Amino acid sequence: MKKKISKLPFRGTAEQERQLHEVIGKYKSDPSRLMTVMQEAQEIYGYLPIEVQQMIADGMNVPLEKVYGVATFYAQFALSPKGVYNVSVCLGTACYVKGAGDLFNKISEKLGIGADECTEDGRFSLTACRCIGACGLAPVLTVNNDVYGRLTVDDVDGILAKYND
Repeated sequence: MKKKISKLPFRGTAEQERQLHEVIGKYKSDPSRLMTVMQEAQEIYGYLPIEVQQMIADGMNVPLEKVYGVATFYAQFALSPKGVYNVSVCLGTACYVKGAGDLFNKISEKLGIGADECTEDGRFSLTACRCIGACGLAPVLTVNNDVYGRLTVDDVDGILAKYND
C-alpha cells in the first residue's frame, strides 16, 4: 500500500527544529545512522513531512530521494500526522468478511478523510490495519487504545461522538 503524503500545512516549531538539528549533529558524520535520525525526528514531530525530510537530507549530506525512499519503504515511518484520536479499522480477513470495509468507508465519509489522512483540525486520523488479534470480536476498530468490536456501520456515529467533546 502506497503511503499518502499529508495535505495539511507543516506546522513545526522552532523548538522542534532545534531538537532535530541536535539529533542530526550527533550523527551527521555517520551516514549509516540515517534511520536513527529519522526515527528520532519522527519522535520529535510525530511524522516525517517533506520539510523534515529535507532538513535531514541537508544535515546528513544525503540526497532527499534517499530519505524519502527510506520513509516510504519502512512501515514505522508516517508521512502524515496522526490526529489526537487515531481511528484504526482492522481489515484483516475475519474483520473484512464481517463488514470492516463498510465501517472504514463510513468513517472516511463522516470524517472527510481517507486512509492515512488527518482531519484539518488535527482531531482525527484514519488508518487501516491488517489484524489486531481480536478476530472473535470482528469487525473491530480502535480509537487510540479503546477497542470496539462486533460493529455495524450504525455504530460509527456513536463511537465518533464519544471523541467530539
